[in-house]
Amino acid sequence: MRVLTLNLYSHHASWPERRKVLTDGLADLNPDLVAFQESFVEDDLLPPGYHYFHQSARENGVGCTIASRWPLGTPHELELPEAEPGEFAGWAGLVEVQGPEPLYFVNHKPSFRLADEWRRERQAVATARLVERVAGDAPVVLAGDFDAVPDSAALRFWRGLQSLDGMSVAYRDTWEWIRGAAPGHTFTPVNPLVVRGNWPLERGRRIDYVFVRCTGNGPSLRIKACRRVFTEPVGGIWASDHFGVVADLLPLSST
Repeated sequence: MRVLTLNLYSHHASWPERRKVLTDGLADLNPDLVAFQESFVEDDLLPPGYHYFHQSARENGVGCTIASRWPLGTPHELELPEAEPGEFAGWAGLVEVQGPEPLYFVNHKPSFRLADEWRRERQAVATARLVERVAGDAPVVLAGDFDAVPDSAALRFWRGLQSLDGMSVAYRDTWEWIRGAAPGHTFTPVNPLVVRGNWPLERGRRIDYVFVRCTGNGPSLRIKACRRVFTEPVGGIWASDHFGVVADLLPLSST
């Protein structure tokens, strides 16, 4: 099972050209589960046959999307606490994926401003409580643009390194599981769309993730591979201002 998370950068920066790079790249990647951020309902970037769950409240049409190769069960969405009014950021979507290995898939998009870690802490707890309430002991894959680096409080919470608001969870960061301490920046000035936009002083951060929830003594799915995607321009066109993250996962029964 291949899982992708990618912030699409809305329709900024030569969208028609970027759309072609994205559609070609997504067809090559052939993901089974996708978490898009800064997406439009009508983007239609994936090949035919996917099932979709779109964020309902959007900012000028911009929001988040879940796409699955397999049918989806009842969707759950959460307007996250402390989100700025009128912004699509501050949302989580959770849905059961009715595939060969039933699981729950979560797209988590917290507040994005640098000084908003206190918001991201509360938002992480809210999403984690939703997962615990809905998913039971089933495998859970959590993905998204978390707008926080691995050693931030919210990400330490997700990684099982600290508690927040009397709660603790444990999710495995697929990049760290495969790549160890490699930087893996997904928002970086290597990509000129970053410094040409609202972040001219950006030095590079890893803020996009695919996680697998732990049950028992380890992750609930076998993590086989993880890599960044859309890390190079095609004909001078960058797909987005973020690099995507792809993780390949297997049931625990697989070898």
